[in-house]
Amino acid sequence: MSGKGNGYGHAVAERFFATLEFELIMKHDWHTRAEARRAIFRYIEIWYNRKRRHATLGYVSPAEYEAQLPQAA
Repeated sequence: MSGKGNGYGHAVAERFFATLEFELIMKHDWHTRAEARRAIFRYIEIWYNRKRRHATLGYVSPAEYEAQLPQAA
């Protein structure tokens, strides 16, 4: 984490929310808050955490990266 007044500590969270907005929110129009909540949950739990490749993890999904950790130890 960065020190006081240094914005690097929030960079990861801000990047995630920018990606969420670009890939999901801007492309849909939900009729209820419950629909939006379900869609965001599915995006995070199914797509973002299990399938989407992340550059900081060597272009593998977080699930693949975690599966590789015991092998590296």
